[in-house]
Amino acid sequence: MARQAREKSESGIYHILLRGINRQIIFEDSEDKLKFLECLSHYKTVCGYEFYGYCLMDNHVHLLIRESKEDIGVIMKRIEVRYVAWYNRKYNRCGHLFQDRFQSEPVEDEAYLLVVLRYIHQNPVKAGIVNDIADYWSSSYCEYNNTSRLIDSEYILGMLSNNKEKARKRYIEFMNDTAENDKCLEYEEQITLRDEEVKALIKKSANVKTAVEIQTMQRSQRDALLREIKTIQGISTRQIARLTGISQSVVARA
Repeated sequence: MARQAREKSESGIYHILLRGINRQIIFEDSEDKLKFLECLSHYKTVCGYEFYGYCLMDNHVHLLIRESKEDIGVIMKRIEVRYVAWYNRKYNRCGHLFQDRFQSEPVEDEAYLLVVLRYIHQNPVKAGIVNDIADYWSSSYCEYNNTSRLIDSEYILGMLSNNKEKARKRYIEFMNDTAENDKCLEYEEQITLRDEEVKALIKKSANVKTAVEIQTMQRSQRDALLREIKTIQGISTRQIARLTGISQSVVARA
């Protein structure tokens, strides 16, 4: 069956959702997130896109981009290829890291643009990682209050006021407004234990530094470890697969 064509944005602005294959972890540590931001910065210059927002979660990414001289599909392919090549070298792995096709939704008006940006910035709060969006360093929220080489803040702030001080004040108020009814491109997942808790349990059980290291073990050792992990209450087969990078079918058979 042919893929459904991506809905084209008349404004050129897209809300992008990029996630790991099998929903696995794509950022093991802060260095990984910094590298991904470097990739975004590099191709912002190469592709000429405008960049309004981001939030890097452990196993998925939200981006808010306006395409320019290159199509959004080309932009995302460039970013993904550069990051995956670096990630695979770092963790001595090969193969795909991201789900084969990123999700996107067009953003056609200013009101919804602000709603999407708020939704992106509030992701860590809704996930229970932080209580204040200002406390999550790997999002673009604080870049609107500082000089940023990555985020094109003038466009968003200019929508709020021609006075920079008033614009920043209104920005903070809007981004922190409780918005339970915001409906945007969502990352849906239901788990009992948080990923950070499960990663810690896996690393302790396997005596490894990162959960993905389990991939390099001998099959018998790997399967024995997977069986042990699956006995821990609150951990699903899908979650194990996502965090270790091992296919869900292999985890289920172990």
